[in-house]
Amino acid sequence: MAAMKPRTGDGPLEVVEEGRSIIMRVPLEGGGRLVVEITADEAAELREALGGVIKD
Repeated sequence: MAAMKPRTGDGPLEVVEEGRSIIMRVPLEGGGRLVVEITADEAAELREALGGVIKD
């Protein structure tokens, strides 16, 4: 799938809503970006998982 391919060039972390999906573009060390398509339920699970390891 084209959405799964890393993009060339660096850029900021981006999260956008496209239709029923959430598209997350994560910059990678060494260049490029990882593009992940997730649902709202998966995004909520990710938020919970990250909340368990992030210290304020």
